[in-house]
Amino acid sequence: HKYPKVAEGGENRCIKCQHCFAVCPTGALSVFGKNPEDSLPVPKEYNHEELLTLIKSRRSVRQFKQENLPKDLLKKLQEMLPWIPTGVNNHGLLFTFIDDIDAMNRFRNKTYSALKDFYNQTEIPEEKQFMLAFKEGALNNENDMFFRKAPHMVVVSTPKDAPCKDIDPIIALSYIELYAQSLGIGTLWCGLATYCIQNLPELETDLKIPENYKPAYCMLFGTPDIQYRRTTQPEKYQIMTYGKILAKIEVFIKKLKNLFSDFIK
Repeated sequence: HKYPKVAEGGENRCIKCQHCFAVCPTGALSVFGKNPEDSLPVPKEYNHEELLTLIKSRRSVRQFKQENLPKDLLKKLQEMLPWIPTGVNNHGLLFTFIDDIDAMNRFRNKTYSALKDFYNQTEIPEEKQFMLAFKEGALNNENDMFFRKAPHMVVVSTPKDAPCKDIDPIIALSYIELYAQSLGIGTLWCGLATYCIQNLPELETDLKIPENYKPAYCMLFGTPDIQYRRTTQPEKYQIMTYGKILAKIEVFIKKLKNLFSDFIK
């Protein structure tokens, strides 16, 4: 009988992804103190049509009910986070939740106060000149164009030395968004709030983001105050198949060569 074993020197390359643990057909492997019996069985297939409908019906929400989400929904959202994939299985992401509407309102007020101080500077640094495009909305904030009056927000920060620091937070928010919408939670990718957090140091301090972390992006969420009735009918993206395109190009070049040869003759 052959038994599974770690390849020579493999212990030093292990990233604790638990692939070996997940793939074992009999559940005979236990790693890092994990018990196979505590894991969920993987079904042979999923309802792919329902998943596709969820993807097709996902919409950005900019109208929220002014109330806290039920605690059980927040708990479900947070308990899903460990299964979000990251490069090299680096579980260093930091998720900062504002899970109370009163706390969200305080952070919103601090943001607009910080923005007013920012725009009142004698000279705005060149690297932050792009913020001038949002000055009118910041100083006349009745419509709250920066936060859309959302009751909640999550900020994803990444270690500055993480191997895939540019993409891990985006993958994380993509997972959060789809799962949130399956729970009836409305979401909005918020570039304006992200710009504020990244460019106004007092906000980063207020969120208690560690110095060795960088806030990457944030998402607003809450109970939607709008209901979408149907999926959209978007224009299709371009799709190219490398092998076929290359073959067509080669045939075209060959024809040109033949035509040129005939012309020379």
